Amino acid sequence: MSGRIAAAFAKGRKALVPFITAGDPNPEWTVDLMHALVEGGADLLELGVPFSDPMADGPVIQRASERAIVAGVSLASVLEDVRRFRERDDVTPVILMGYMNPLERFGADRFAAAAAEAGVDGLLLVDCPPEEGDALHTVLEQAGLATIYLVAPTTDDARLDRLCAAARGFIYYVSFKGITGANRLDAAALADPVARIRARSELPVAAGFGISDGASARAVAEFTDGVVIGSALVQRLSEAGSREDAVDLARGFVASVRESLDN
Repeated sequence: MSGRIAAAFAKGRKALVPFITAGDPNPEWTVDLMHALVEGGADLLELGVPFSDPMADGPVIQRASERAIVAGVSLASVLEDVRRFRERDDVTPVILMGYMNPLERFGADRFAAAAAEAGVDGLLLVDCPPEEGDALHTVLEQAGLATIYLVAPTTDDARLDRLCAAARGFIYYVSFKGITGANRLDAAALADPVARIRARSELPVAAGFGISDGASARAVAEFTDGVVIGSALVQRLSEAGSREDAVDLARGFVASVRESLDN
């Protein structure tokens, strides 16, 4: 399995994981945006695969997916973006986040081989719990791809045991019940659930949902190994008028969050 994820969490600082939707706001900008995020201080990248029914995502990321689909973005083109990113960056881990439908259409075996060849490090499928994904998990692991699982505040002990046993790379803790982009984060409430995860797994724990700026990222990082920040960044990028504006915005936004985490 790729060691890039482990290395990213072993830098001696809190890992910053920005999320963008591949192809939004312009498919031709995605690779430049990925590099800009790294230049701003990202440790891992989470790249959203556009899907027409992203049930875990709020309106900001839903609209981003819609725009990307209209622009012709597909799972194949997302893999090509990763391949082009790897021409200049062979260090930063890339996690694809998405849903089962595009992968099933692509074919699991074909996807695993193509993703590994492109330089993908892991996959987070919102609608594929371990109870239903054993075969896919095996295919991904054989290709050297980490399966990232979501743990929710409502996850009971029995299911948490199974999630922690199946997870690879890191564990993504959903900081509250609901969809991405909601504004009701209570960072202190992460202490107990993250402790439950740590009692069952030695993998790093990153938290997402509701983190919108440096202050909220720093508050969450008091309890976790990393933070995922998505909707706030995606919203800003949607307002960019040019490639240069989008690149500067991505780099600057991540740099501001990085500064808060480091200070």
